[in-house]
Amino acid sequence: MAERRIGEVILDVSNITLRFGGVKALTDISFNVREHEIRAIIGPNGAGKSSMLNCINGVYQPQEGTITFRGQQFKHMNSRQVAEMGVARTFQNLALFKGMSVVDNIMTGRNLKMRCNLFQQALRLGPAQREEDAHRAFVERIIDFLEIQPYRKTPVGRMPYGLQKRVDLGRALAMEPQVLLLDEPMAGMNVEEKQDMSRFILDVNDEFGTTIVLIEHDMGVVMDISDRVVVLDYGRKIGDGVPDEVRANPDVISAYLGTTH
Repeated sequence: MAERRIGEVILDVSNITLRFGGVKALTDISFNVREHEIRAIIGPNGAGKSSMLNCINGVYQPQEGTITFRGQQFKHMNSRQVAEMGVARTFQNLALFKGMSVVDNIMTGRNLKMRCNLFQQALRLGPAQREEDAHRAFVERIIDFLEIQPYRKTPVGRMPYGLQKRVDLGRALAMEPQVLLLDEPMAGMNVEEKQDMSRFILDVNDEFGTTIVLIEHDMGVVMDISDRVVVLDYGRKIGDGVPDEVRANPDVISAYLGTTH
């Protein structure tokens, strides 16, 4: 794997604790993400991985701790505000508009970038038309990048599952995020689909310069494409480091073999 131009810390997660009633989903979790790296979050089912992503992108408000992005703390921010700062998210369960075409689904990712008001857009006035043309050109570049040109006008619900996941990735890329959160981007895929998605993730990181935080259960994939890995188990951090360090960590081995509990 080619050496990446990994920079300074772009996202800092410090002492995050998240409770639902009396149940702790996350307990005192700290880790950071460096610019341009691929940072994986792994752990057994119920470890708190998706809850952690939900804290980062504003879906959940942790009771304790801080999340800082480029020096600015996320304080009581909702998902839209976090997205406007430059953090995009894909979801474990596809949240695509199944009856809409690939182009129109990916165009929804451009909403945050649109400056013309609804009245101008409805009447397709000069500035609105020019803006839409520019957004569509950007979307077409993403479609080319993800190699889904033959499906441009196809309703997403008619596409194979692996290609739907690519559309979901495309919609997130349409937001031009600085940090992209991927929640199990390869769940339910066959080996060939996983290889394709791994390649696209590496290409997004390399060609777009996007910093990536991903949750993934396939350990082979994680070890192949990640720069650093943080390991959660029952809402606690039990490992953090480069793939080889994590692979050799006795606590991580125990958690995955089920001998800890």
